[in-house]
Amino acid sequence: MNTYLRILVNEYYDSVTLMSLTASLKKQYSGDEIFLLMGTPMNVQLIKDIGFSDDRLNKVSPNDCLIGIKTNQNNPELIEKLVKALKNASQQAKTSSELTVTFPSTPAAAKAIQADVAVISVPGAYAAYEAHLALDAGLNVMLFSDNVTIEDELSLKQKAIAKGLLLMGPDCGTAILNGVGLAFANAIRKGPIGIVAASGTGLQEVTVLIDRFGGGITQAIGTGGRDLSEKIGGLMMLQGIDILNADPETKVITLISKPPAASVYEKILQKLKTVNKPVVIGFIDGKKPENSPYYHASTLAETAYLSLKAIKLNPPIFEQLTEQQLLDAAASKKTTKFIRGLYCGGTLCSEAISLARKSLKDVYSNVSKKPEEHLEDVFHSQGHCFVDLGDDIFTDGRPHPMIEPTIRLERILQEAKDPQVGVLLMDFELGFGSHDDPTGTHIEALTEFKKQRPDVPMIAYVCGTEGDSQKLKDQEQKLKAIGVRLASSHAQAIRYAVAMINGGQSRE
Repeated sequence: MNTYLRILVNEYYDSVTLMSLTASLKKQYSGDEIFLLMGTPMNVQLIKDIGFSDDRLNKVSPNDCLIGIKTNQNNPELIEKLVKALKNASQQAKTSSELTVTFPSTPAAAKAIQADVAVISVPGAYAAYEAHLALDAGLNVMLFSDNVTIEDELSLKQKAIAKGLLLMGPDCGTAILNGVGLAFANAIRKGPIGIVAASGTGLQEVTVLIDRFGGGITQAIGTGGRDLSEKIGGLMMLQGIDILNADPETKVITLISKPPAASVYEKILQKLKTVNKPVVIGFIDGKKPENSPYYHASTLAETAYLSLKAIKLNPPIFEQLTEQQLLDAAASKKTTKFIRGLYCGGTLCSEAISLARKSLKDVYSNVSKKPEEHLEDVFHSQGHCFVDLGDDIFTDGRPHPMIEPTIRLERILQEAKDPQVGVLLMDFELGFGSHDDPTGTHIEALTEFKKQRPDVPMIAYVCGTEGDSQKLKDQEQKLKAIGVRLASSHAQAIRYAVAMINGGQSRE
């Protein structure tokens, strides 16, 4: 194999441009390995580990862009084509809007355009610095960047609270403010439900179910996954509760997270005593306390259901199996084979584990908090396996599968060769930031899976709305046309899969 490397010194490119272009170039240069990365220490090590030995890598900074290709061709000009493609893609991104203006700093931009929110997506080493500048300029901050230290997170959130601002993140993937979706988010109608969420796809799931059945939201505030840890103390969830409680348009407050640290949960309960509105608490794996004045949900679907009930709507029970699904499950025979869940959404994967372990033994995942459920090898399934393919171990140096699905397409074909597979389970996320045709990209791989394993049912849940650019019904129809069985909520999808394995029994 030949390796060609270019280093663009002090040329920063945002992650979306790099990931999207990488996906398209891999199709163009099929069989070659292509890398477009910023020069963070982790990415430099990745480049070295896959065979790029170049002394220049020892002097790279996070502001430098790395472009590499491993190929069987003896053609040094290939790297120049990649550089040209990157510069063209960057230029197109700049000219795609009617007006693009460059400012020397975040405060200068805020002052010039009278902004009130900054979305920050720069290497983690610089993210905290930029977030401090934005807060000092009076901006609410959505910190999309990861690899920010927990000490920096605490400092930023303390500053934000002192200034009466939001610091959403770090690693905050979803928010909807005043009807505008940030990062990965869906097109959701406006309404009286306000949400604070420490999970990205969890927030997406709850909001799309609210939207589908006639509800809407005022604000959906992301906090970042560490907010409810002992160290951070739930600072941004507490801030979000105050903001929504003071908002006259918000009639119901909904909280979404995995269970917080015990001390943080107590802080949340104390804060809720100051709230004069109905509150829905949707903590996955959380316990429902007795005699609580609040609505408590154990699944994302139930969280949406209770939120709608709180505004006097009468939705269906989202996770209840349909008559046809019950007939399908009853017609199946109890089997010793296994569910294989291949996930793009991390919170949905966690919910799948939570529900599956109540009915099944031998449950494993790469993101379970229980040591006995840890996968021995994340690249190979065992037992009832639920894999978050958006986890860092899969996305180092490659796009997230919600943007570019190659990692899951490869895993689908891998699962087809395993005789122990009894059900194939998948999620698809629509909306801002996601692939423009997520289900369409899977048709070839799923058709091949069905050809090799006609005995194995394929079950999918599409998280989206008709308002999303990808169109929910269009995306569902593509899957239905090749025999994929659909669910109307994620909780229903996992209960359907369990029922198929257990010969008709879906619940614990």
